[in-house]
Amino acid sequence: MRVITGEARGRKLITLEGEDVRPTTDKVKEAVFSAIQFDIQGRKFLDLFAGSGQLGIEALSRGAESAVFVDSSRKAVDIIRKNLANTGFYDRAEVLHTDGLSYLSMTGEQFDIVYLDPPYSTGVLQEVLPKVIEKVKKTGIIIVENPEKEEIFEKYGEFMLDRQKHYGKIKITMYRHKDFV
Repeated sequence: MRVITGEARGRKLITLEGEDVRPTTDKVKEAVFSAIQFDIQGRKFLDLFAGSGQLGIEALSRGAESAVFVDSSRKAVDIIRKNLANTGFYDRAEVLHTDGLSYLSMTGEQFDIVYLDPPYSTGVLQEVLPKVIEKVKKTGIIIVENPEKEEIFEKYGEFMLDRQKHYGKIKITMYRHKDFV
């Protein structure tokens, strides 16, 4: 796993090990960032269920102003911190050891881009998505990574399905405010 482009291009990132870990592939990461390449510069990025932090780090490498990384695993938080130190982005990042729902209920932050990659098929995604829309600016983007067969709605509040792409057994869904679709 590596940073694809930008300031930290080519830097290797470490990840958690184990059967429950499923890092986003470089192919999917590259496709996501190609789709939002003109929306990243100077923006606030939320990497919810961050894992290794690779999505938020990629955003920082491509010019995001800041990134918040949230994960409930202590091991994941430690790895995110190591990856931030390795890429030199610690000063533009905040790393929180808490679950996604708790973070969303306690923060007053508003984000430009939110990336969600929760544990698959647990119902967490369906619980979190309605809360996420409250933390995204009207001009923002919500990106969801989930299993191909797991259903999500085409609309959450005023955020509408903008595009959806399948990559093997996963799908990436992007939502934008209805005024920007």
